[in-house]
Amino acid sequence: MESVDVRLRHGDIEDTLTEQQAGVRLFVLGRRGTGTETTERALGRKVEWVVRSVDKPVLVVPEPFQAPTRVLFAFDGSGVTRRGVGMVADSPLFKGLPIHLLMSGKPESQAPRLLQEARKTLEAAGFEATAAIEPGDPQAVISNAVRTQGFDCLVMGAYSHSPWRSLFVGSRTADLLKTSGIATLLLR
Repeated sequence: MESVDVRLRHGDIEDTLTEQQAGVRLFVLGRRGTGTETTERALGRKVEWVVRSVDKPVLVVPEPFQAPTRVLFAFDGSGVTRRGVGMVADSPLFKGLPIHLLMSGKPESQAPRLLQEARKTLEAAGFEATAAIEPGDPQAVISNAVRTQGFDCLVMGAYSHSPWRSLFVGSRTADLLKTSGIATLLLR
C-alpha cells in the first residue's frame, strides 16, 4: 500500500464518504459499528446506507479481519458483476488468490457463455479461476457454498433494488451479509 490517508470528520458517514469518494478506489467498512457491540445485530445499521450512498466498491469486513485465502464471486451476468470481474482482474487486492465464480438462480440462455467469459478474463490476468452454475435460490446457494467450501471472501453485486422495495420485500444483499460472516466486496 502506497499511503494511508486518515481523517477525522464530523457528520453523517454517508455524506462524508460521498464527499470523499472522488479519489477513492475502495471503501473498507466494518460489519458492525460501535453501537452494535452490546446488541445481537449481525450487521451495523449504517452499512446499507453507506453502500447505497457511494458509487465505489465497499469491502465489508468482520471483526477480527483476516486476509482472504479463497474467494467466491457471486456472478449473475449483470453489467455490475461483469465490470466487477474486470475490476478484480486488475486489482492487486486479490492477486494470487483462487477465485470461484458461482452463478445460481433461473438459468438463462446466455449464462454459460457469460460465466466462461468471466472465467477466461480472470485466467488471462493470472488467476486460478473455476466456474459453476448451480440451480436454486441464489441466497441459499451462495450461503451454502460459503459454509461448506471454506471461502473467506465473497464478491457480489449489491442493493440492485430501491430502498423502498427492500423495506417491504427485504434485501438479499443484507441477508447474505448477515449470514455469511466473511469479508464481502460489494460492487455498485
